[in-house]
Amino acid sequence: MRLLVLGGTEFAGRAVVEAALGRGWEVTVLNRGRGEPPSGVRALRGDRTAPGGLAALASGEWDAVIDTWSAAPRAVDDAARLLADRVGRYVYVSSCSVYAWAPPSGYGEDAPLVEGASASADKTDYARDKRGGELAALWAFGAERSVFAWAGLILGPYENIGRLPWWLGRVARGGPVLAPGPRDLALQYVDVRDLAEWLLGSVERELSGAYNLISTQGHATMGSLLDACVRVTGAGAELRWTSPEVVLSAGIEPWTQLPVWIPAGSEGYDALHSADMSRALGTGLSCRSVDETVADTWSWLRSIGGLAPQRPDRPGVGLDPAVEAKVLGTPLG
Repeated sequence: MRLLVLGGTEFAGRAVVEAALGRGWEVTVLNRGRGEPPSGVRALRGDRTAPGGLAALASGEWDAVIDTWSAAPRAVDDAARLLADRVGRYVYVSSCSVYAWAPPSGYGEDAPLVEGASASADKTDYARDKRGGELAALWAFGAERSVFAWAGLILGPYENIGRLPWWLGRVARGGPVLAPGPRDLALQYVDVRDLAEWLLGSVERELSGAYNLISTQGHATMGSLLDACVRVTGAGAELRWTSPEVVLSAGIEPWTQLPVWIPAGSEGYDALHSADMSRALGTGLSCRSVDETVADTWSWLRSIGGLAPQRPDRPGVGLDPAVEAKVLGTPLG
């Protein structure tokens, strides 16, 4: 297979490249040079936001292109129009955020989508930008040659958002750790490597349409996730499970200040941790254990000195130590 990856050096894009190379595929990447792709890749340079930024793709044919773009939809529109006659399939890593807010518990791919998106738009908001990217791919490639991975929470090595790396770093510091309860709160996420394998499988299977790309609900819990962090770091941290009411009354923001966690019963919880993913499961999605995801992410973090990269277009995450100490009633320092 001949694969073109737009990006290919960070998080999901890098996982796709590594998985494709592992399958013996011929891989080409186009990016701005912010990071080097793995060896064995044909690397092209181009800034898709600049005039003429796709010039390196003026020739060439590929069986599929995988695109993880999440800003102005017009960048997807430009790429899709340019490649429509020379690429077999457009695989776009989108997001469950494209559903109209708030999707009901157990929502499937037939739930209503966000309105007001445009394929030719400049950057607006995340949900409409992702939906606009989908519309761009549909316009150029048609429904039969377009695949949309509606990913939810993505974890694993190379993460540049900071969610699992923050928890690992916090647990590695040891001492009492504010653990937002309940322990058995069911989580849904996808390991970035499992996402990558499914994306490549979608090309091999000649799939089309949209798929919720996420684990089964309860594949992990807050307890199993944080317990795994304690085991792999070996720091002897003490998880102090704290009720959602106490956490929220302290003014702590779910998801951002305490990454991954959203209290059950909220709209956000249903949107992020209750999707029906049976369609993806029926087309080859396989999810590794939370222990493996956490252990491999910790190994990667240690290999780069313990500090994860941070996307410049995303806000940082994590809880101020002083706030944590106040809630737990422990001395700071």
